Amino acid sequence: MTADVWLPIPPEEIAGLPEGPHYLFWDGGEDGRREFPGDPADCVVYVVPYMKRQPVKVRPLKEMRNLRLVQTLTAGVDDVLAQLDDIVPGVELCNARGVHEASTAELALTLTLASLRGIPGFVRAQQQEHWQGDFHPALADKSVLIVGYGSIGAAIEDRLVPFEVARVARVARSARTTERGPVHALTELPALLPEADVVILSTPLNDTTRGLVNSGFLARMKDGALLVNVARGGVVDTKALLAELESGRITAALDVVDPEPLPAGHPLWQAPGVLISPHVGGPTSAFLPRAKRLLVDQLGRFVNQEPLRNVILTTGPTSAEIRGATSA
Repeated sequence: MTADVWLPIPPEEIAGLPEGPHYLFWDGGEDGRREFPGDPADCVVYVVPYMKRQPVKVRPLKEMRNLRLVQTLTAGVDDVLAQLDDIVPGVELCNARGVHEASTAELALTLTLASLRGIPGFVRAQQQEHWQGDFHPALADKSVLIVGYGSIGAAIEDRLVPFEVARVARVARSARTTERGPVHALTELPALLPEADVVILSTPLNDTTRGLVNSGFLARMKDGALLVNVARGGVVDTKALLAELESGRITAALDVVDPEPLPAGHPLWQAPGVLISPHVGGPTSAFLPRAKRLLVDQLGRFVNQEPLRNVILTTGPTSAEIRGATSA
Protein backbone atom coordinates (compact mmCIF):
# COMPACT_ATOMS: atom_id res chain seq x y z
CA MET A 1 0.00 0.00 0.00
CA THR A 2 1.20 3.51 -0.81
CA ALA A 3 0.76 6.43 1.61
CA ASP A 4 -1.43 8.68 -0.52
CA VAL A 5 -2.41 12.24 0.36
CA TRP A 6 -5.41 13.60 -1.53
CA LEU A 7 -5.25 17.37 -2.07
CA PRO A 8 -7.91 19.66 -3.62
CA ILE A 9 -5.10 21.96 -4.80
CA PRO A 10 -2.60 20.61 -7.36
CA PRO A 11 0.45 19.56 -5.30
CA GLU A 12 2.85 21.25 -7.73
CA GLU A 13 1.23 24.56 -6.76
CA ILE A 14 2.02 24.13 -3.05
CA ALA A 15 5.64 24.96 -2.28
CA GLY A 16 7.24 23.21 0.67
CA LEU A 17 5.21 20.03 0.91
CA PRO A 18 7.17 17.46 2.96
CA GLU A 19 8.75 14.54 1.17
CA GLY A 20 7.49 11.02 1.71
CA PRO A 21 3.77 10.86 0.89
CA HIS A 22 2.42 10.31 -2.61
CA TYR A 23 0.43 13.46 -3.41
CA LEU A 24 -2.67 13.17 -5.57
CA PHE A 25 -5.02 15.90 -6.77
CA TRP A 26 -8.77 15.50 -6.27
CA ASP A 27 -11.25 18.38 -6.01
CA GLY A 28 -14.40 16.47 -6.91
CA GLY A 29 -14.66 18.13 -10.33
CA GLU A 30 -17.18 20.70 -11.50
CA ASP A 31 -20.06 18.23 -11.34
CA GLY A 32 -18.81 16.43 -8.23
CA ARG A 33 -18.19 13.23 -10.17
CA ARG A 34 -14.51 13.46 -10.99
CA GLU A 35 -12.90 10.02 -10.90
CA PHE A 36 -10.81 9.25 -7.86
CA PRO A 37 -7.08 9.83 -8.47
CA GLY A 38 -6.12 6.53 -6.89
CA ASP A 39 -7.41 3.74 -4.69
CA PRO A 40 -9.18 5.37 -1.69
CA ALA A 41 -7.91 2.48 0.43
CA ASP A 42 -4.37 3.87 -0.03
CA CYS A 43 -5.30 7.34 1.21
CA VAL A 44 -3.94 8.24 4.66
CA VAL A 45 -4.65 12.00 4.53
CA TYR A 46 -7.78 13.40 2.93
CA VAL A 47 -7.97 17.18 2.46
CA VAL A 48 -11.64 17.84 1.82
CA PRO A 49 -12.46 19.74 -1.40
CA TYR A 50 -13.38 23.37 -0.79
CA MET A 51 -16.67 24.98 -1.89
CA LYS A 52 -18.25 21.69 -2.89
CA ARG A 53 -21.62 20.27 -1.86
CA GLN A 54 -21.66 17.92 1.10
CA PRO A 55 -22.25 14.71 -0.92
CA VAL A 56 -19.09 15.45 -2.94
CA LYS A 57 -16.97 16.09 0.15
CA VAL A 58 -17.88 12.82 1.84
CA ARG A 59 -18.11 10.58 -1.25
CA PRO A 60 -14.76 8.78 -0.83
CA LEU A 61 -14.87 8.37 2.96
CA LYS A 62 -16.45 4.89 3.05
CA GLU A 63 -13.63 3.47 0.94
CA MET A 64 -10.78 5.13 2.86
CA ARG A 65 -10.09 2.22 5.19
CA ASN A 66 -6.53 3.29 6.11
CA LEU A 67 -7.27 6.96 6.70
CA ARG A 68 -5.42 8.75 9.52
CA LEU A 69 -6.26 12.43 8.99
CA VAL A 70 -9.17 14.40 7.53
CA GLN A 71 -8.31 18.06 7.03
CA THR A 72 -11.04 20.51 6.04
CA LEU A 73 -10.34 23.88 4.44
CA THR A 74 -13.34 25.36 6.22
CA ALA A 75 -13.73 26.58 9.79
CA GLY A 76 -16.90 24.51 10.17
CA VAL A 77 -16.75 20.73 9.95
CA ASP A 78 -20.48 19.99 10.06
CA ASP A 79 -20.48 18.41 6.58
CA VAL A 80 -17.96 15.78 7.73
CA LEU A 81 -19.54 15.32 11.17
CA ALA A 82 -22.79 14.36 9.45
CA GLN A 83 -20.97 11.41 7.87
CA LEU A 84 -18.84 10.43 10.84
CA ASP A 85 -20.04 6.81 10.80
CA ASP A 86 -18.33 6.32 7.43
CA ILE A 87 -14.88 7.11 8.87
CA VAL A 88 -12.73 4.38 10.40
CA PRO A 89 -11.72 4.72 14.07
CA GLY A 90 -8.56 6.61 15.01
CA VAL A 91 -8.81 9.36 12.38
CA GLU A 92 -8.10 12.93 13.48
CA LEU A 93 -10.51 15.50 12.06
CA CYS A 94 -9.01 19.00 11.81
CA ASN A 95 -10.50 22.29 10.70
CA ALA A 96 -8.98 25.34 8.99
CA ARG A 97 -8.65 27.65 11.96
CA GLY A 98 -6.37 30.51 10.87
CA VAL A 99 -7.45 30.45 7.22
CA HIS A 100 -10.79 32.27 7.16
CA GLU A 101 -10.70 34.73 10.05
CA ALA A 102 -9.65 37.78 8.01
CA SER A 103 -12.06 37.25 5.12
CA THR A 104 -15.06 36.26 7.23
CA ALA A 105 -14.56 39.15 9.64
CA GLU A 106 -14.29 41.54 6.70
CA LEU A 107 -17.58 40.28 5.33
CA ALA A 108 -19.29 40.51 8.72
CA LEU A 109 -18.36 44.20 8.87
CA THR A 110 -19.29 44.71 5.22
CA LEU A 111 -22.76 43.24 5.71
CA THR A 112 -23.27 45.21 8.90
CA LEU A 113 -22.27 48.53 7.39
CA ALA A 114 -24.09 47.93 4.09
CA SER A 115 -27.30 47.04 5.86
CA LEU A 116 -27.18 49.88 8.38
CA ARG A 117 -26.25 52.52 5.79
CA GLY A 118 -28.83 51.38 3.24
CA ILE A 119 -26.41 50.38 0.48
CA PRO A 120 -28.84 47.91 -1.22
CA GLY A 121 -31.33 50.76 -1.66
CA PHE A 122 -28.64 53.01 -3.14
CA VAL A 123 -27.70 50.26 -5.63
CA ARG A 124 -31.32 49.86 -6.71
CA ALA A 125 -31.66 53.64 -7.07
CA GLN A 126 -28.46 53.80 -9.15
CA GLN A 127 -29.83 51.15 -11.52
CA GLN A 128 -32.87 53.38 -12.01
CA GLU A 129 -30.67 56.53 -12.37
CA HIS A 130 -32.46 58.00 -9.37
CA TRP A 131 -30.69 60.29 -6.86
CA GLN A 132 -32.08 59.05 -3.55
CA GLY A 133 -30.79 60.60 -0.36
CA ASP A 134 -31.94 59.35 3.02
CA PHE A 135 -31.07 59.21 6.71
CA HIS A 136 -29.58 55.93 7.95
CA PRO A 137 -28.15 54.64 11.22
CA ALA A 138 -24.40 54.52 11.74
CA LEU A 139 -22.43 51.72 13.36
CA ALA A 140 -20.87 54.31 15.68
CA ASP A 141 -22.43 54.34 19.16
CA LYS A 142 -24.19 51.02 18.60
CA SER A 143 -24.11 48.07 21.01
CA VAL A 144 -22.88 44.90 19.27
CA LEU A 145 -23.35 41.31 20.46
CA ILE A 146 -21.07 38.65 18.96
CA VAL A 147 -22.54 35.16 19.36
CA GLY A 148 -19.69 32.72 18.82
CA TYR A 149 -16.44 34.10 20.19
CA GLY A 150 -13.85 31.80 18.70
CA SER A 151 -11.08 32.98 16.40
CA ILE A 152 -13.54 34.43 13.87
CA GLY A 153 -15.56 36.18 16.55
CA ALA A 154 -12.37 37.71 17.95
CA ALA A 155 -11.35 38.83 14.44
CA ILE A 156 -14.74 40.51 14.03
CA GLU A 157 -14.18 42.45 17.25
CA ASP A 158 -10.72 43.48 16.01
CA ARG A 159 -12.40 45.16 13.07
CA LEU A 160 -15.17 46.74 15.15
CA VAL A 161 -12.72 48.72 17.27
CA PRO A 162 -12.14 51.65 14.82
CA PHE A 163 -15.88 52.17 14.34
CA GLU A 164 -16.46 53.68 17.78
CA VAL A 165 -19.15 51.23 18.84
CA ALA A 166 -20.57 51.86 22.29
CA ARG A 167 -20.15 48.30 23.56
CA VAL A 168 -19.22 44.82 22.44
CA ALA A 169 -20.67 41.84 24.30
CA ARG A 170 -19.24 38.39 23.64
CA VAL A 171 -20.98 35.02 23.93
CA ALA A 172 -19.54 31.52 23.63
CA ARG A 173 -20.47 28.01 24.69
CA SER A 174 -18.92 28.59 28.12
CA ALA A 175 -17.90 31.69 30.03
CA ARG A 176 -14.29 32.87 30.19
CA THR A 177 -12.24 36.03 30.45
CA THR A 178 -10.20 37.63 27.65
CA GLU A 179 -7.93 40.68 27.49
CA ARG A 180 -10.84 42.62 26.01
CA GLY A 181 -13.30 41.60 28.69
CA PRO A 182 -15.64 38.80 29.71
CA VAL A 183 -17.07 36.19 27.37
CA HIS A 184 -20.56 35.23 28.50
CA ALA A 185 -22.03 31.74 28.35
CA LEU A 186 -24.84 30.93 25.91
CA THR A 187 -27.18 30.70 28.90
CA GLU A 188 -26.84 34.47 29.36
CA LEU A 189 -28.22 35.30 25.90
CA PRO A 190 -31.76 36.12 27.12
CA ALA A 191 -30.39 38.98 29.23
CA LEU A 192 -27.95 40.25 26.58
CA LEU A 193 -30.16 40.25 23.48
CA PRO A 194 -32.47 43.15 24.47
CA GLU A 195 -29.44 45.46 24.81
CA ALA A 196 -27.92 44.79 21.36
CA ASP A 197 -28.42 46.98 18.30
CA VAL A 198 -26.46 44.51 16.14
CA VAL A 199 -26.25 40.75 16.72
CA ILE A 200 -23.49 39.00 14.75
CA LEU A 201 -23.55 35.19 14.53
CA SER A 202 -20.16 33.50 14.10
CA THR A 203 -20.77 30.26 15.95
CA PRO A 204 -20.15 26.78 14.52
CA LEU A 205 -23.13 24.58 13.70
CA ASN A 206 -23.51 21.73 16.16
CA ASP A 207 -26.18 20.16 18.34
CA THR A 208 -26.03 23.10 20.74
CA THR A 209 -26.35 25.85 18.15
CA ARG A 210 -28.68 24.29 15.56
CA GLY A 211 -31.82 26.42 15.58
CA LEU A 212 -30.36 28.63 18.31
CA VAL A 213 -31.88 31.71 16.69
CA ASN A 214 -35.48 30.69 17.08
CA SER A 215 -38.67 32.66 17.71
CA GLY A 216 -37.76 33.17 21.37
CA PHE A 217 -34.26 34.45 20.52
CA LEU A 218 -35.62 36.82 17.89
CA ALA A 219 -38.42 38.08 20.15
CA ARG A 220 -35.81 39.20 22.70
CA MET A 221 -33.98 41.33 20.11
CA LYS A 222 -34.82 45.02 20.41
CA ASP A 223 -37.03 46.74 17.85
CA GLY A 224 -34.94 47.91 14.89
CA ALA A 225 -32.01 45.57 15.66
CA LEU A 226 -29.92 44.00 12.90
CA LEU A 227 -29.11 40.27 12.76
CA VAL A 228 -25.92 39.38 10.82
CA ASN A 229 -25.18 35.71 10.09
CA VAL A 230 -21.72 34.65 8.89
CA ALA A 231 -21.93 31.32 10.75
CA ARG A 232 -24.11 28.59 9.23
CA GLY A 233 -27.67 28.79 7.93
CA GLY A 234 -28.85 26.08 10.31
CA VAL A 235 -28.09 28.28 13.33
CA VAL A 236 -31.20 30.32 12.39
CA ASP A 237 -34.80 29.10 12.20
CA THR A 238 -35.69 30.49 8.77
CA LYS A 239 -39.45 30.42 9.36
CA ALA A 240 -39.10 32.37 12.61
CA LEU A 241 -36.77 34.89 10.96
CA LEU A 242 -39.19 35.41 8.06
CA ALA A 243 -41.98 36.22 10.48
CA GLU A 244 -39.88 38.93 12.15
CA LEU A 245 -38.65 40.37 8.85
CA GLU A 246 -42.15 40.53 7.39
CA SER A 247 -43.35 42.37 10.48
CA GLY A 248 -40.61 44.96 9.88
CA ARG A 249 -39.49 44.77 13.50
CA ILE A 250 -35.87 43.75 12.76
CA THR A 251 -33.57 43.57 9.74
CA ALA A 252 -31.02 40.94 8.68
CA ALA A 253 -27.84 40.56 6.65
CA LEU A 254 -27.17 36.92 5.79
CA ASP A 255 -24.17 35.27 4.17
CA VAL A 256 -25.56 31.84 5.05
CA VAL A 257 -29.15 30.60 4.92
CA ASP A 258 -31.22 27.47 5.39
CA PRO A 259 -31.84 25.96 2.87
CA GLU A 260 -28.63 26.60 0.97
CA PRO A 261 -28.26 27.43 -1.81
CA LEU A 262 -31.44 29.43 -1.46
CA PRO A 263 -33.80 28.27 -4.26
CA ALA A 264 -35.53 30.64 -6.63
CA GLY A 265 -38.93 31.63 -5.34
CA HIS A 266 -38.02 31.24 -1.67
CA PRO A 267 -39.74 33.99 0.36
CA LEU A 268 -36.45 35.01 1.99
CA TRP A 269 -35.29 36.52 -1.31
CA GLN A 270 -38.05 39.13 -1.24
CA ALA A 271 -38.43 39.60 2.51
CA PRO A 272 -38.26 43.25 3.59
CA GLY A 273 -35.12 44.46 5.31
CA VAL A 274 -32.86 41.57 4.33
CA LEU A 275 -29.49 41.62 2.54
CA ILE A 276 -28.26 38.25 1.23
CA SER A 277 -24.80 37.26 0.00
CA PRO A 278 -24.18 33.71 -1.35
CA HIS A 279 -21.93 32.20 1.37
CA VAL A 280 -18.82 34.11 0.37
CA GLY A 281 -17.25 34.72 3.76
CA GLY A 282 -14.22 32.58 2.99
CA PRO A 283 -13.51 32.56 -0.76
CA THR A 284 -11.37 35.66 -1.30
CA SER A 285 -7.81 36.34 -2.42
CA ALA A 286 -6.77 35.75 1.20
CA PHE A 287 -7.86 32.10 1.12
CA LEU A 288 -5.30 30.33 -1.05
CA PRO A 289 -2.07 31.60 0.58
CA ARG A 290 -3.39 30.80 4.04
CA ALA A 291 -4.73 27.41 2.99
CA LYS A 292 -1.38 26.45 1.46
CA ARG A 293 0.50 27.51 4.59
CA LEU A 294 -1.84 25.43 6.73
CA LEU A 295 -1.40 22.35 4.55
CA VAL A 296 2.40 22.59 4.48
CA ASP A 297 2.53 22.95 8.25
CA GLN A 298 -0.07 20.27 8.96
CA LEU A 299 1.41 17.71 6.58
CA GLY A 300 4.86 18.39 7.99
CA ARG A 301 3.49 17.60 11.42
CA PHE A 302 1.83 14.45 10.11
CA VAL A 303 4.96 13.17 8.39
CA ASN A 304 7.12 13.92 11.42
CA GLN A 305 4.56 12.40 13.80
CA GLU A 306 4.14 15.68 15.67
CA PRO A 307 0.87 16.90 17.26
CA LEU A 308 -1.53 18.21 14.65
CA ARG A 309 -3.14 21.64 14.70
CA ASN A 310 -6.86 22.35 14.98
CA VAL A 311 -7.92 18.85 16.04
CA ILE A 312 -11.69 18.75 16.49
CA LEU A 313 -12.00 15.07 17.40
CA THR A 314 -10.52 11.63 16.92
CA THR A 315 -12.98 9.11 15.51
CA GLY A 316 -13.86 6.12 17.62
CA PRO A 317 -15.94 5.44 20.74
CA THR A 318 -15.50 9.02 22.06
CA SER A 319 -15.77 10.85 18.76
CA ALA A 320 -19.10 12.38 19.72
CA GLU A 321 -17.27 14.48 22.29
CA ILE A 322 -16.09 17.37 20.16
CA ARG A 323 -13.08 19.24 21.48
CA GLY A 324 -12.93 22.91 22.38
CA ALA A 325 -11.72 23.89 18.89
CA THR A 326 -15.37 24.01 17.81
CA SER A 327 -16.60 25.95 20.81
CA ALA A 328 -18.95 28.78 19.91
